[in-house]
Amino acid sequence: MRTPRTGVLTLAAALAAAALTGPAASPASAATVPVGAGSYSDTRPPGTSGPTTNTGTPVTPKVTPAAHGKPVPTNDWWSSLAFQRYGDNPYSTPMYGHPLTYQATSAGLDIGYPTTPAVVGEGRQYEYAHKRDLTLGLTGLNSPDTKADAWSDWTVTPYWSDGARTLRATIGHGLPFVYAKGTGGSAQVTTASAPTVFADQGNVLGITVAGHHYALFAPTGTDWTVSGSTITAGLAGKDYFSLAVLPSTSALATYKKYAYSFVTGSRASWSTSAGTVRATYTLTTQPQEGTETGTLQALYRHQWLHTTDPLTPYTYVSPRGTMKVRESRTFTTTQRAAGVLPALPRASGTDTARLRGYLNEVVSAPDPFSGATDTYWTGKALGRLAQLVPVADQIGETGTRDRLLGLMKGRLQEWFTAGGASEFSYDRTWRTLIGYPASYGSDTELNDHHFHYSYYVYAAAIVAQYDPAWAADSAWGGMVKTLVRDAANPSRTDSAFPFLRGFDVYAGHSWASGHQGFAAGNNQESSSESTNLSAGLVLWGAATGDTTLRDLGTFLLTTESEAIAQYWFDADQQVFPSSFGHDTAGMVWGSGVAYATWWTANPEEIHGINVLPVTGGSLHLAARKDAIRRNIAEMERENGGPAVEWRDILWEFQSLADPGAAKAKWDAGHASYTPEQGESKAHTYHWLTGLDTLGAPDPSVTGDLPTSAVFTKGTVRTYAAHNHGSTARTVTFSDGARLTVPARSTATGTGTADPTEPGDPGPSTGSTFQLRTGGALTTATGGTAGSDTIASAGGANHDGTPYQPLVYEARGVTGTLKPGAATAFRLQVDAGTTVALGQQARISYDLTGDGTFDRTETYHYFATDPVTGWEEYNQTRGLKAATGTLGHLRNGTVRLEVWPAIGNGTARLQTGTDRSVVVIPYE
Repeated sequence: MRTPRTGVLTLAAALAAAALTGPAASPASAATVPVGAGSYSDTRPPGTSGPTTNTGTPVTPKVTPAAHGKPVPTNDWWSSLAFQRYGDNPYSTPMYGHPLTYQATSAGLDIGYPTTPAVVGEGRQYEYAHKRDLTLGLTGLNSPDTKADAWSDWTVTPYWSDGARTLRATIGHGLPFVYAKGTGGSAQVTTASAPTVFADQGNVLGITVAGHHYALFAPTGTDWTVSGSTITAGLAGKDYFSLAVLPSTSALATYKKYAYSFVTGSRASWSTSAGTVRATYTLTTQPQEGTETGTLQALYRHQWLHTTDPLTPYTYVSPRGTMKVRESRTFTTTQRAAGVLPALPRASGTDTARLRGYLNEVVSAPDPFSGATDTYWTGKALGRLAQLVPVADQIGETGTRDRLLGLMKGRLQEWFTAGGASEFSYDRTWRTLIGYPASYGSDTELNDHHFHYSYYVYAAAIVAQYDPAWAADSAWGGMVKTLVRDAANPSRTDSAFPFLRGFDVYAGHSWASGHQGFAAGNNQESSSESTNLSAGLVLWGAATGDTTLRDLGTFLLTTESEAIAQYWFDADQQVFPSSFGHDTAGMVWGSGVAYATWWTANPEEIHGINVLPVTGGSLHLAARKDAIRRNIAEMERENGGPAVEWRDILWEFQSLADPGAAKAKWDAGHASYTPEQGESKAHTYHWLTGLDTLGAPDPSVTGDLPTSAVFTKGTVRTYAAHNHGSTARTVTFSDGARLTVPARSTATGTGTADPTEPGDPGPSTGSTFQLRTGGALTTATGGTAGSDTIASAGGANHDGTPYQPLVYEARGVTGTLKPGAATAFRLQVDAGTTVALGQQARISYDLTGDGTFDRTETYHYFATDPVTGWEEYNQTRGLKAATGTLGHLRNGTVRLEVWPAIGNGTARLQTGTDRSVVVIPYE
């Protein structure tokens, strides 16, 4: 636990590392290690601590000789295997792999499959807590400890040895199997209660324990023996056996096929192109007998929503909602990239004189850093100043801009130089960079490095935008990259820092605790401070020409954005159990979520902690405006009225969905509030008046430059992009709009209905189809706005099956399929004041016009709100089902069907405008 604080506490984690300059495998023995113009220390300052147990005893990584020398990814779902935070537990705390849960003990690996949530803490937390169903081990095993023997992107292999016996067991996210290798004893599984045997095939045994079905697999030619709660099998001179949790007893034959194809590693890879992020998740396997090298893996919701790869009918329960099973070693997800801007573009609704006055309040303060000394609060202060630099520049306040830059450079350089009151120190034992003075366990528990360092990286990126020489490796850029390597390292071969210390590529988000020493697993509170690091990477990479770090930031931000929507905000209302009773979570745990923070039960801070800091990297939150509205409504219910303490953070959050309503709250309350400590009235005023003028961010339209965004107000789109480069470039958006951006500048352009108008970045007439009343899809523009009526579902459930659909078609379509591209759409729908309606869309392709649809894509339905006004249904709801494959269109047909999936009442679908369109993935 942390010491509670006022303001912002963030328990949690460190992301880790991006490999360029900085510590070598064995840092120099000198106390100061130079990095460009800066330096770090290789010894801690006097009187400070590094990683310790809870009693203050120094602790070293608990790894086997085979893993010595490998940087330990401390902030992970399994970190308690390696970080013995509690001195009386040399094994592990519960580890949540999903669908299985695990805990190491002296006898081996306790395994559970929690399927029923418990709501605890007066309804403020739900958890699928680890509960042992059985223990996998060897006969006679009594190990004094458990160590980490090997690990990869989302798998780990614990190791046990008692001198006579050794056991290794590979486990991981999404793995329904546990793959064991043992010597010195027979395979042994001990169940928590007497098992029921449902299948006995000698070396393959199917059992049911506590209502959960498991299969045990021993080498061919051996036999399992059941004696009460103890099940054993001799290994016949072999060293392998495995276990699987089954979705049903009928799945045994399928799982048996892969029981001896042992997973040996896991790896994620990613690429960004044309506003799209593709990520591929691959397992490596090694057959122990036979030749089968395939496997089964369970995908989290944030993954299966964004894959078109075939999935089996098998599913599992998890704290993250339903997991779906894929029969393959690999799968790929495709998402619209989350864009980042250095600041919102200048807007006509912002009064320059008033903004100038607010800026002067900041730069004229006696101490712009508000007394901050430790890594976290110094970072917050740097972030507050960094937000104002582009704002001052926009209105020609170059003197204020340069004063802000000077303040930031001075403080960054203090921290980036060893030997002063503040510095960074490299810990050889744990392969980590720790800032001193430390805070909230960033030293003793290795918590929160990604939170703290995000502000330094973001601030440095803003400095680099205006002073590239400062950001050179030979100047201060080397130290920035060293912090990045600690917190978000994309390199798996860097011996000084681990790969992505705290970002869990399979879970889709970061973890905050360095030791994971909790019964509920690891946790993350402030997901928004995690994405602050990702946004900082985008801006730093763009400003310095480092496309590797820029694209890493885009991948991390885009991936975590969907995880936040699903697991913190329950955007689809498909993850939180109905018994929980909340629409948002302050903290996500391995076992579930909590409507709480580490330091307060104040609803404003529970809701706001996953919003701050509000920056040009926060625009991704606007993808789910319905979730924002529910979030704000719940906060006000729990709070007994609108925000009082963190007004600015929550106004800014609301503005991502309803800019006018948020601006009205500012107008009523701006004179009587104190800014949150990472905020300023200057930034809040600029943000709220900017979005009130431009409209809410529209993440459904993306640009092919990571530093771009789109805003929509009514029927007008504003396209914005910042070009860090030294020459002008044209940014192309996913709706076909184009925007020319001068060198080292931000530019905006406004879309109209006529894309042929000079200078107009309107929608493309090649692949964007508008809906017309009467059933046509057309590339023509300039239509008359109208609407069609979506029938009532009559109280029945038509999820996945068209019912009285509205049908729109384009015939005679010819186009070349874009590699890696996917269908997109945005449909404006309105249920009026009717509650509990849901509309669903299916898009089909007849590639040759022969009357047979070769590819159909059915999307999850969109639950409309009972508030009059258009809402946007788009492809980010995710595919529910897909059949067939896309190919080139040759005089083909494209069809859109929209129907009522649920509810008892009609709704409207907007036609005749560029706000209701289908975008096909064709040139």
